[in-house]
Amino acid sequence: MLQINSVTKQFGGIKAVDDFTCRVKKGHIHSIIGPNGAGKTTLVNMITGVYKVDSGTIFLDGADITNISTDKLVYRGVCRTFQNLEICENLTVLENVLLGFDKYMDKGLLKSCFRAKSILDDEKRYIDRAKHLLGLIGLEDLADKKAENLSYGILKKLEIVRALGTSPELILLDEPVAGLNPKETQEVSDLIRTVVADEVTIILVEHDMKMVMQVSDYITVMNFGKKLAEGTPDEIVNNQDVIRAYLGSGVVC
Repeated sequence: MLQINSVTKQFGGIKAVDDFTCRVKKGHIHSIIGPNGAGKTTLVNMITGVYKVDSGTIFLDGADITNISTDKLVYRGVCRTFQNLEICENLTVLENVLLGFDKYMDKGLLKSCFRAKSILDDEKRYIDRAKHLLGLIGLEDLADKKAENLSYGILKKLEIVRALGTSPELILLDEPVAGLNPKETQEVSDLIRTVVADEVTIILVEHDMKMVMQVSDYITVMNFGKKLAEGTPDEIVNNQDVIRAYLGSGVVC
């Protein structure tokens, strides 16, 4: 589904991502792991148009999406969450999720001003869908709560639900369980599996190795901006180069 061909991103004299190549299969959970500073988030930022690619190409379903802006990528079925929360704290939980449906909503000025039936029907349809998504992760009872009054763990889950509102074909999750307790981490893992069951492809960047090894179909390991190794969870956990550079001993699939 996604082909990343020899991409490079340089900041001054430092190559954050260096001639990196990767293939992501449709319907897979493909994790990208590595030490802090390995270039994982920079890579995600290039895929999603936040950073310009200095060299190399990125293809989605055979179409070149290199350096396409984020607002255009969402119409091609690409969405992401962020390492740092990007929640609108002054909005309710439900309103945050509704932002994800923006690309589908009828936004005609006159019809909106006069509250035309098509506008009202549109609102009801997407409110129902938003509540359904919140129900997938147990947040339906918080729909009317302001985001600013909620815990960090709840807001991390809310970001994923909002991303699902765009009906994506590819979601990039940047450390979705960072700061979550074991119960919340399991809930996010279950949600990820549910999403993939609907044939959505996921690229997962995460440091929680237990979670990564449990949910991933395939793993790519980055170190100093380059690809160190790739393979199934079993192959990665037994790769001596990966153990020395990142995992250490004692990681269990």
